[in-house]
Amino acid sequence: MRRSIPALAAALGLALTLTACGGSGDDGANETTEPTAGAATTEPALTGTLTMWVDETRIDVMKPIVEEFQSETGVKVDLVQKVSGDIRTDFVSQVPTGQGPDVIIGAHDWTGEFVNNGVVAPIQLGAKSDEFAPSAVQAFTYDGQVYGAPYAIENIALVRNNKLVPETKATTFDELVAEGKAAGVKYPVLIQQGDQGDAYHLYPLQTSFDAPIFAQTADGSYTTDLGLGGENGGKFATYLQKLGKEKVLDPALGGDQVKEAFLNGESPYIVTGPWYATEFTKAGLDISVLPVPSAGGAEAKPFVGVQGAFISAKSANPVLANEFVVNYLTTEAVQSKLFDLGGRMPALKAAAAKVDDPILQGFNEAGATGAPMPSIPEMGAMWQFWGTTQVQIIGGQATDPVGAWNTMVKNMQDAIDAA
Repeated sequence: MRRSIPALAAALGLALTLTACGGSGDDGANETTEPTAGAATTEPALTGTLTMWVDETRIDVMKPIVEEFQSETGVKVDLVQKVSGDIRTDFVSQVPTGQGPDVIIGAHDWTGEFVNNGVVAPIQLGAKSDEFAPSAVQAFTYDGQVYGAPYAIENIALVRNNKLVPETKATTFDELVAEGKAAGVKYPVLIQQGDQGDAYHLYPLQTSFDAPIFAQTADGSYTTDLGLGGENGGKFATYLQKLGKEKVLDPALGGDQVKEAFLNGESPYIVTGPWYATEFTKAGLDISVLPVPSAGGAEAKPFVGVQGAFISAKSANPVLANEFVVNYLTTEAVQSKLFDLGGRMPALKAAAAKVDDPILQGFNEAGATGAPMPSIPEMGAMWQFWGTTQVQIIGGQATDPVGAWNTMVKNMQDAIDAA
């Protein structure tokens, strides 16, 4: 995994580009060793200390990576464990005071809050962008700029019990339901809901009607323009009513209920993520992972969650932070090691291609062109309107699905306008 440090000119050039978003140095911590005049040109050494925040869910994965980075570069890394419930808000509040870290490891959907509060600096992936799954880079893109280096990706997909249905021939969701019914078990396909609804697990079906939650620009940035209204949204709402009447979807079935039903062999199919698939394999089930078939004619795109690293806008050591985030974390060797340590699919395509687990590969293929979870602040207010309306349509309380959907869209727009 040994790699060279960029040349001095490149490092100094980066320092200049980050001057606007980086703080002053701390006792020369971000200085480099210049070659003496007339001496043979050699790669300079980076010196100093880099402070990195990681929560308890990621600390064990990052420790070996940081230790190897220190060994290779000579840069001291102060790895600080923060409580997962506090790390995000602490970063937003402490960076402006100069007390925050140089780097924070976290989820891509923090991006909007970080950018709007001015606490993260944009990064330049350059040609490396094409080496990642498209959705991984889009996930960290905000207003046309990339703010995080992705290292892991996850999403939901269709999981099949191979004992009940050895082969899936269905190319549409309706055909899948028919295959599930032909298996002769209790549920043709399981998609968790619960009394609050679950728009996340229904999103592949919704996107197949070309009714995304928000419109995206060409570079993948989300706008605040709602995309789930109009004729396409109405068609999806009508389809939800149909699935509810057929008992394909049931508000009584939350996450725990669908998991247990699948474990008990009560359905050949479930739409879920790798977190449940692991439990299925541990229980001895023979499963396969497939993309969710389209219900509305367009591609069914699940939400994609991406893990990555951000650089503080007030970093005292922008060169060192860039060296770790952009030049080190994005290498194939490091991304492969992160997978070995954490089990999450690498965001880098070359590292992902090396994963020989067919289940994880199935999830990766199902999410390759997925939709990054929107990181814009307006997203937070959408979930309650969204889930509540969907479950009312599914459960039959909303007898006019199109009318209920249009009311939901209006309420969403009102919330956006009031923000």
